Amino acid sequence: MAASIIGGLLASGFAANSIRAGDPNTNSLARLRELGDIHTSEHNGDIIPGCDVLLMAVKPQLMKVVAEQIREDVQQQQPLIISIAAGVTSDSLNRWLGGDLAVVRCMPNTPALLRCGATGLFANAAVNPAQRELAEHILRATGLALWVDSEAQLDAVTAVSGSGPAYFFLLMEAMQASGEALGLSAELAAQLSQQTALGAARMALESDVDVAELRRRVTSPKGTTERAIDIFEDGGFRELVDAALKGAAQRAEQLGRELEGE
Repeated sequence: MAASIIGGLLASGFAANSIRAGDPNTNSLARLRELGDIHTSEHNGDIIPGCDVLLMAVKPQLMKVVAEQIREDVQQQQPLIISIAAGVTSDSLNRWLGGDLAVVRCMPNTPALLRCGATGLFANAAVNPAQRELAEHILRATGLALWVDSEAQLDAVTAVSGSGPAYFFLLMEAMQASGEALGLSAELAAQLSQQTALGAARMALESDVDVAELRRRVTSPKGTTERAIDIFEDGGFRELVDAALKGAAQRAEQLGRELEGE
């Protein structure tokens, strides 16, 4: 995810010499340097002096340890903190870093790796308007970036878009299997289902009507699409989707509580 954000920033015009990356893994740093002439260090604290924004692309389970390691450097510099760690609340991160910091918490998804992602953002009370604009600009380098009104809503963002790509992969997987059962080759079934998903998403994004109307327009009375839709509906498709997303949101909230207790 860090590589995606750095790549997006470079592609959008950020100067390479204004970007620094810290990682104890030398192989990860080597891959990042392939993106451009950015400054890298194996010591996270080395990149903090003089920085305006510190984006923490750290696994949630490691965030407390990393934060406490760089606390002194962060307190001296007081940069805007942007975290993409799922479940780690802004209050927890602020506390682990020593307090009194401007923190933006983000929930991106994996299509950000292709700069086609969707990210929800929440800012704590210490974030000023200029910092909000800067945080949004940085995350827009990976796709759509939208603000939520409360941090609790990031659990819903996790359920809808954070975990969302897997739902569509599952549907494509099922469509491919059914296509094969109907006599298509595995390659043909895969290409047709994947291109159909891409086309449907583009229509939804670029249309001036909502997805319900788009569905109605392609569902001819007594036709093949209507038959398939009726079977989906009779099978409780909407209720199943609702239960799945509620389960994902509840698990996101639970993970946050578990990390808070570490």
